[in-house]
Amino acid sequence: MSAVNTISETNFDDLRLIHRGKVRDVYDLHENRLLLVATDRISAFDCIMPTQIPNKGEILTSISAFWFEFLSDITANHLLTTNFEEMPENVRRHEILRERSTLVKKTKVFPVECVVRGYLEGSGWKDYQATGEVCGHKLPAGMLHCEKLSAPIFTPATKAEKGHDENISEARFAEIIGTQNAVKLKNLSLEIYKKASQYALKKGIIIADTKFEFGLDEDENILLIDEVLTPDSSRFWSAETFEPGHVQASFDKQFLREYLETLGWDKKPPAPALPENIVQATRSKYLEAFQTLVGS
Repeated sequence: MSAVNTISETNFDDLRLIHRGKVRDVYDLHENRLLLVATDRISAFDCIMPTQIPNKGEILTSISAFWFEFLSDITANHLLTTNFEEMPENVRRHEILRERSTLVKKTKVFPVECVVRGYLEGSGWKDYQATGEVCGHKLPAGMLHCEKLSAPIFTPATKAEKGHDENISEARFAEIIGTQNAVKLKNLSLEIYKKASQYALKKGIIIADTKFEFGLDEDENILLIDEVLTPDSSRFWSAETFEPGHVQASFDKQFLREYLETLGWDKKPPAPALPENIVQATRSKYLEAFQTLVGS
C-alpha cells in the first residue's frame, strides 16, 4: 500500500454506475454481481468532505475482506473476491480499481442498520443523559461517559440515503423487516460483535460500537453485506489508554469530528476543506487500525 493520488470518485464508460454513496461507488456487473469501489472520500456529520484521505479506500477494502473471512463461521456474506486478478476483464482494464474494489453477490438489502453498542458513547450517551435509556434499554443510573455496558445492546436504526440515520425501537425494526428476520438479524449482529470485539481486544483495540448491514440472496439466504467493522462504521478505541469518564483515544474518524467541532461549522453542506495535518493524522489513524487488526 503506497501513498498515491487520492480518488474522489470513479466513472467508466464500460461499467454501469448505479449508486454513489458517501464513500463507495457501486457498479452493476450483471450476472447477479456488483462491484463496490471504495474511494478516498470521507464524511462527517453526514456531509462528504471536499478533501480526500490518501489510501482510505484501500484500507477499508482490506479491513472488510479480513472480517468477512474471520466471521464466515458465523454468517455467510456477499464477498466473491477482492483479488484484482480475479475480477472480470472490464474491471481489470482499469488499474485505478486495484486494491479498492470488492466483487460481491447482489442482494435484496434490508433497509435498516443493525447497530450494536458495547460502550456508552455517541447518540447513545446523549440519549442516556436525557432519559436514562438507550433506544428503549433502561441503564443503571450514574453511568460515566464511555463506560462499558454490562452486556452489549442491539439498537437498530433506519438506513437513510441522505441525512442522519434514525434510531428506532426493536418493535419498529420488526415492523419494517418482519419478526422472523428481525430476530435473526439481532442475534447475528450480537454474535458477530462478540467474536470480533474479543479478537480486537487481544490486539489492543476496543470496538465500542459498530453497525452491520444484511441482505437476502436469490435463494432468500441472509448475507452480511457492505463494509464490516471498519473505522468508518465503528468506534475503535485504544484498550491501553481506555478510561471511562471522557472522550477516548480512537482509531477512527472521531479525530476528524473533534477537529470539525472546533471550527464553528454548522454541519451543513458545503463542508470545509481539511488542512494537510488533519488529512495525514486521519490517514495515520486508519492505517494504524488496519495494521493492528489485520497485521499486514
